[in-house]
Amino acid sequence: MEKLGVGIIGCGNISTAYLRLAPLFKALEVRAVADVNMGAAKARGDEFGVKAASVDELLAAKDIDVVVNLTVPDAHFAVTRSILEAGKHAYSEKPLVLSLEDGEALRALAQAKGLRVGSAPDTFLGGAHQLARAELDEGLIGDVVAGTCHVMSHGMEHWHPNPDFFFKPGAGPVLDIGPYYVTNLIQLIGPVKRVAALTSSATPTRTILSPPRKGEIITVETPTNIHALLEFETGATITLSASWDVWAHRHANMELYGVDGSLFLPDPNFFGGDVEHAGRDGKIAPLPKWDHPFARANEDHPAGARANYRAAGLADMAQAIVEGRDHRCSLDLAIHAVDVMTSILKSGETGAFVELSTRCERPAALSPDEARALMA
Repeated sequence: MEKLGVGIIGCGNISTAYLRLAPLFKALEVRAVADVNMGAAKARGDEFGVKAASVDELLAAKDIDVVVNLTVPDAHFAVTRSILEAGKHAYSEKPLVLSLEDGEALRALAQAKGLRVGSAPDTFLGGAHQLARAELDEGLIGDVVAGTCHVMSHGMEHWHPNPDFFFKPGAGPVLDIGPYYVTNLIQLIGPVKRVAALTSSATPTRTILSPPRKGEIITVETPTNIHALLEFETGATITLSASWDVWAHRHANMELYGVDGSLFLPDPNFFGGDVEHAGRDGKIAPLPKWDHPFARANEDHPAGARANYRAAGLADMAQAIVEGRDHRCSLDLAIHAVDVMTSILKSGETGAFVELSTRCERPAALSPDEARALMA
């Protein structure tokens, strides 16, 4: 299998996941890391035995085919544009961009240069969510009529060393955590037709509670409490609640209600977990697990062992480039998800329904055999 040379721009927290997990996949070989802070690049390069370079050096390197953009969300558009302008395929952390206009600009540039653009999240490729996809496609619960999604906590200032950007325009719970939920809904149900939302913030400031900046006050500049209604092209209506103003709750992560039953999905921020089902008798029971590589626990966490295969979307894109097929974490999917999320925020500002101006096809399902074909 031909390997594509991978470079990473942005050496913050998330870079460790890509560097640690990329070797699981046969189409990837990380060859360099870069950051505007050369010290951060050198530290991360030394940690993983990878060359550290300046951003310009990485973009000019002949052995780099795909560049992964792990910068802060506000820089995603400019950095991804520079990757494409350098003649390299681009893969961005979520969200791809912060406006639909920027997404369309990237689409035009990528098409003009004949390059691929992909974007996280790739957690919808996880074994749990692909099991749910397979069962939906087989008609287990019939046509999806409605559903609920809840992603609620009390924010990031409790644990993140530099949580400022989470509370700035371009972040907040919809653009930061929402991509996992919105993208999974699109791959399960299809494109969204229109949205409506109510948005607010409980407090105008937050206090950082984690070192090294414990006690510092940061200003909240984006809604932190969002309750949205999504109408899909299929006619399904889904409630999405995303909030960093909740201390505790008992809502499930994701539930889908069909004409013949209900499906209960685990957190789409992760690859694994149990999928449960109830038929017309109303009795809820776990679906039998299937042997999907991206459902297998491979990391220890305080809450228990978890499956983590971040970089699966990047690996699928790299292999798709070699094989000449569409990749699953596609530009169309990412732009439509951005359209959904920014339209939710727009509805919160205007108090009106917002019609989506983009659409996408559901990404191809990823069977256990297809997932195994991605792995080294």
